[in-house]
Amino acid sequence: MPPINRQYALALEALAELKTESQTPPLRAGPLSVAPALSGILRELGSLPREAIFLGMATDGLPVLLNLYDSVPGPILIVGDAGAGKTAFLKNIAQAVNLTHEPTEVQFGVVTSHAEEWGAFQNSAHCLGVFSTHDTGGQDFLLSAVAWARGDVRSGQSRLLLIDDLEAVAAFDLNALQTLRWLLARGAARRVWLFVTLNAARYGQVISWIPNFRTRIFGRIEDARIAGALGGDPASALGGWQGATQFSLRENGNWLRFWLPSL
Repeated sequence: MPPINRQYALALEALAELKTESQTPPLRAGPLSVAPALSGILRELGSLPREAIFLGMATDGLPVLLNLYDSVPGPILIVGDAGAGKTAFLKNIAQAVNLTHEPTEVQFGVVTSHAEEWGAFQNSAHCLGVFSTHDTGGQDFLLSAVAWARGDVRSGQSRLLLIDDLEAVAAFDLNALQTLRWLLARGAARRVWLFVTLNAARYGQVISWIPNFRTRIFGRIEDARIAGALGGDPASALGGWQGATQFSLRENGNWLRFWLPSL
């Protein structure tokens, strides 16, 4: 699994310059007992680059951003124990898109086993829909994502597929699974980005899918053996995580730790 490199996927230096130029006081490094609101953090940061989406705040006080125009990070797996904040991570991404981009720039769709949890997002102009894994809606959405990816993307729009629970999606029919494999292999190059959650304790049920994810983001995983099997951050298994707000990813061989704002 190649590391995310700040040079192409984490546009931190540009945001640091913007903060310096605007003389905005530096944001507090987290994690915090009560995380600052996402809307307030984004106001402090000011305008983000058109190609950047906000993922969280690093413990050095700088934002963690993903460059949607660079496909190298590929599909992203968000893995952690039950209650580690994986769904909250997806909701933070969706809300950050609502607050920082026009629908002509970025849209998102959600595939989930718990559609009722996403009611606050369904009326957003950025939202392509919330689709259930319990019927054909989720499978049909994957097919539509491939059709869009194979079309003309020169307009510059990106689409995010927020898939909450890899295990549920892995139970789709054969046609949908072939579609998912195509998206994992080629989606990012066509500006279709997959963010997929996985309950760490159940990784054995979907172990054949895990190598498809170039980038893995880790929440709390208390079992050190599971964390190691997934290539996770050893600190996540040592009680160092604070609640459901802290995550980490590999960056140039080191672990970059960051936290989620509150919605």
